[in-house]
Amino acid sequence: MNLNDAEFGTEYVITEIDTEGDDEIESFLFSLGCYSGEKITVVDKKKNLVVSIKDARYNIDPELGAAIHIIKPFFE
Repeated sequence: MNLNDAEFGTEYVITEIDTEGDDEIESFLFSLGCYSGEKITVVDKKKNLVVSIKDARYNIDPELGAAIHIIKPFFE
């Protein structure tokens, strides 16, 4: 499942970042703290996604949202 399919307010764990070999985008997401094993929460969704990673919020477009694969944690 990718980030575009996430439910609001639910915490997920990032399982994979699939940028199809685009190192610049992968590096950008990594600089935001968006990498495999990190927790992420969608806090708003209009045209773009507003996500919470660690203690910060970011605006992510649907194309980037599709590249971020997530799962619900088994326990919190």
